[in-house]
Amino acid sequence: MNGLDQPAAGRFEGPEHRFPLRVYFEDTDLSGVVYHANYLRYMERARSDMLRVAGIDQRAVFEAGEGAYAVASLNIRYLAPARLDDALVVVSRVVEVGAARVAIHQTVRCAERVLAQADVVAALVAASGRPRRQPRAWIDIYAKLVAQGG
Repeated sequence: MNGLDQPAAGRFEGPEHRFPLRVYFEDTDLSGVVYHANYLRYMERARSDMLRVAGIDQRAVFEAGEGAYAVASLNIRYLAPARLDDALVVVSRVVEVGAARVAIHQTVRCAERVLAQADVVAALVAASGRPRRQPRAWIDIYAKLVAQGG
């Protein structure tokens, strides 16, 4: 597989990770707008991409049996609808990091319009479901992103 066949990735602009995507027919409901649960999917993809681009290898930690992230809390506000073929961007910013958790603010935009905003807390959990400390290198990466955000 050559570089042209790689999936599109987001990028960092300072402390913000920007993840572009497009609305497809399957994303919409009978009223022609993006179904509300799909915003959660968009945000999940953006968070996963942000971690990968930042150098956090979730897959390696999971495959080593050391845990996986689980959403501990989510607060979302829908402000405007997205429609078929809209070009969206999910902007993600790490706002706080703890021993076992990370808090991320996310905004879904279509051009200059804010469509949805969410505050997400993800916790690293062991196979037992109990919280566990994140790797020190991950905490350091998050701390740098928080510091860049001012």
